[in-house]
Parts: sequence; structure tokens; C-alpha cells
Amino acid sequence: MRELEKKLGYEFKDRALLGRAMVHSSYANENRQLGLECNERLEFLGDSVLGLAVARHLFLSFPGMPEGRMTRLRAELVCEQSLYSVAQRLGLGKYLMLGRGEEMTGGRERQSILADCVEAVIAAMYLDGGMDVATGFISRMILSDLDPGAHAASGDHKTELQELVQRRSGQVLAYELVGESGPDHCKTFTARVTLNGVAIGEGEGRSKKEAEQAAACRALEELKR
Repeated sequence: MRELEKKLGYEFKDRALLGRAMVHSSYANENRQLGLECNERLEFLGDSVLGLAVARHLFLSFPGMPEGRMTRLRAELVCEQSLYSVAQRLGLGKYLMLGRGEEMTGGRERQSILADCVEAVIAAMYLDGGMDVATGFISRMILSDLDPGAHAASGDHKTELQELVQRRSGQVLAYELVGESGPDHCKTFTARVTLNGVAIGEGEGRSKKEAEQAAACRALEELKR
């Protein structure tokens, strides 16, 4: 546990919490006489702590980012693959307590088991040291590579516009091609976007999709004024 604490960057006051985070249900079930509690309850708590920490970070780091995009980015950061990557960097598989069946079938490297273990570790840190300790770990291991500039704008203006207008119910967006010019090999298209039948933006592009994106970009500029 001391070796693992060094990797986590935190020394537990109650090291038993960290030990519990390493107990898979298969081990607890096969060793009932030991009275061990598996890490499933910690995993449940850790999932919520992780979600809150990531949501808070996104809210503060990306002012003006629509709720829909923050939701997608949070899901990307807390998904099983992301947590599995953290577990691999920490070498958590080495410390897991697994039942014989799981051990024999490669459970020490199984993505779902390792991802769940990361959530259990987060909960253990939260219970032992509070939200600041858990958030510090999450920031180092999950949020440190997040580039605000790379995520502040996706370039998908149509999606951003859709998310913006959906904040109010009953809003209807529509796109229409209103013009095209130039020779066949080098056409320029003009698209218009309307909100509830009222034009809110026009744009040009070398394709219909590009023109619609330009129209959505213009509409966003107008709506955000």
C-alpha cells in the first residue's frame, strides 16, 4: 500500500480505505471467512465524486460552452477507456485482490475491472482526505492534458447553434439553399438558416455543408450580441 500511495501522490490516514479499494468482489466472495468488503460501494461513490469534479472543472474552464457540449466532454473524460488509461499508468492491476477465477481469466488486465478500481480509489481518497484531495488526483491524472483552447470551439457551428437554441423549448431551426454561382468545377453556394421561420444568418461556401456551417456561424454571432 505504501508503494501505491507514492504513485497516487497521497498518504492515507486510514490505509484500510485504500486496501478496500483494491478488493474485487470475486476475492471477497471466495474469502467470505475474512469478512472483507469489496470495492463496489466505493466505486459507486467514486463515480459521483469524479463526475462532480470534472463538471466543475469544465464549468469554470470553459465560460460560455453550451451544456450539451460540456456533457459530451465530461462523458469522454470519465468513460471506461479514460479510467482504464489511468489505471494502466498507475499499474493498479498489480495491487488488485482477485478471486482465482478472475485471476486465471486475465482479470488483472480487464478494462472494466481496472476502470472500476480507479473510481474506488477516488472514493477512498475522498473519504480519507476530502474533496480537495480527490480533486487534486483527478486533476493530475485525468484533467492535466485537457487543453481549453482545443475544446473551447469545436468548429461545428451547426451543433453549437442547435445547442444554443434548444435552451428554450419549441425552437425550430431550418437550413435552405438560397443561391449558387460560378462554373460547375468551382461553385459557390449560399445557405440561410432560420429560427422559427425568421432568417438569422446567411453564409457562403464551396459546398452546401460548408455554406450551412458559415450561415450557422453568422447566426451565432448575431444571437450572442
